[in-house]
Amino acid sequence: MIEIKNVSKTYNGEKKALNNVSFNINDGEIFAFIGHNGAGKTTMIKSLLGILDFEEGDILINNKSIKENPIDCKLDMAYVPDNPDLYENMSAIEFINFVCDMYDTPTYVRDENIKKYATMFELEDNLNDDISSFSHGMKQKVALIAALAHDPKVLVMDEPFVGLDPKAVFDVKELMKKMAKEGKTLFFSTHILDVAEKLCDRVAIIKNGNIVKIGKMKDIKGDSSLEKVFLELGEE
Repeated sequence: MIEIKNVSKTYNGEKKALNNVSFNINDGEIFAFIGHNGAGKTTMIKSLLGILDFEEGDILINNKSIKENPIDCKLDMAYVPDNPDLYENMSAIEFINFVCDMYDTPTYVRDENIKKYATMFELEDNLNDDISSFSHGMKQKVALIAALAHDPKVLVMDEPFVGLDPKAVFDVKELMKKMAKEGKTLFFSTHILDVAEKLCDRVAIIKNGNIVKIGKMKDIKGDSSLEKVFLELGEE
């Protein structure tokens, strides 16, 4: 479970990127987090991950504070960024094992998961290839495998479908549903609003550092669509 409590973040003492933001993400839930560019999405994600410090409030990951227990929190989480910035001098399998080593993932767990996800994403024949030779989509698949191989309790994803082929997009969506059924927590930021509408249980919309809408997906969109609701909020 993720608990975000009254979090505020200011840049250069002037621009308030997050303004007293509070919401929870429950176990077994796929939670969509959407907003225009510059609305505060990336700041929120990096604060949640312990990459950025924030002046006020706190973030709890499974009842542990990201400020007081950052390592314990990070051990529960995995992150898939929108731009997979990987170590290109490594092979795919070297990078994935490097990430697993940081999480102290047992050999039998990583071997089983790497095989499963490499097969799912049709990357099993490329695991020994240098990452520098990969396309954007292949790098995204490596980032996904590395994130999933240590079996995280909380999965944070920022535009995970960028660069993926249609089969991989389908597989990721099915995987997210499966993880939610297993009681895991999924925090998902995307600009592909029709995907978020069909996939996510709840949604929060952020604008100028403030949460302007939050609730169950069916309640937020009503008889309309998430895209229409989002665009109408942008005009206000």
